[in-house]
Amino acid sequence: MREEAGAMEQRARSLFQMTVIQFRCKRSRSAYVVALVENTYILALLRLCPILHSPMYNFLVNLFLLDICCITTIVPQMLRNLMDENKSISFKGCLMQAYFYLIFLTTELLLLAITTFDRYVAICHPLHYTVIMNWKLCNYLMIGSWIVGTLNNSIHILPVLHLSFCGPSTINHLFCEIPPLIQLSCTDTTVNQYLMLVTDLWGVGCFLLTLVSYIYIVSSVLKLHSVQGKKKAFSTCFSHVMVVMLFYGSVIYTYFRPPSIYTDSDKIAAIICTVITPVLNPFIYTLRNKEVKEALKTLLELNTN
Repeated sequence: MREEAGAMEQRARSLFQMTVIQFRCKRSRSAYVVALVENTYILALLRLCPILHSPMYNFLVNLFLLDICCITTIVPQMLRNLMDENKSISFKGCLMQAYFYLIFLTTELLLLAITTFDRYVAICHPLHYTVIMNWKLCNYLMIGSWIVGTLNNSIHILPVLHLSFCGPSTINHLFCEIPPLIQLSCTDTTVNQYLMLVTDLWGVGCFLLTLVSYIYIVSSVLKLHSVQGKKKAFSTCFSHVMVVMLFYGSVIYTYFRPPSIYTDSDKIAAIICTVITPVLNPFIYTLRNKEVKEALKTLLELNTN
């Protein structure tokens, strides 16, 4: 009787776990499709409409491209692991996933700061905007952000190649990332942990630059005489700040602590970086923008005709 009760409890537990996995899989798949469609469509819109060919939208093109690359690097393999009983990935595949993810992550940290600085110049120094944010400088900033992101990532990946992994090979994470990889090593990881602080200081630096830009933007908005203008500006700034805080906060939280105390809460931070922000960014940065709405309306009218 006890054996039958135990078997029934085990079957019920397995059924519940399977239901939870299927639910998570459906949510992740839906978020992936939404983010992919949103970002791809907005990318096409920004490239096809001449009125949107300005430095600000060029920065956003890179931002949405990074979101597509980031979510495509992580989510397909994560969905495969959720659906498949054999949740495995090769060591080379794991390193490649961690390598590209960190490139896109660190590049986006800097690009968000640059995009906010662009808005600061446009709002606080509108008469000098075309002089300060000229196309030459914008191209240098975009190319530089990709180069710096790649170099920063190489600092982390190369030392990982020299680690030994002689214990259990199960990663306590949704995908391959540097902190859980270091946690599996059976050799001294002090150097790797110090290098992780470099990424965190990098994130803090980009965040402070973004924060200072928003402080100056808010101070300029407060000087406006129009109440309606203030409300509109604060509404836009608030939504931008929320997305930026989510992204920077999750990155700083993940990389600021030693890998030895890596917990399940880090998985939530990873989901924010890889799934939630790519879904929110197109809506926050473009779909609430008057110029983008007009360009979208024009494009839809041309397709209808």
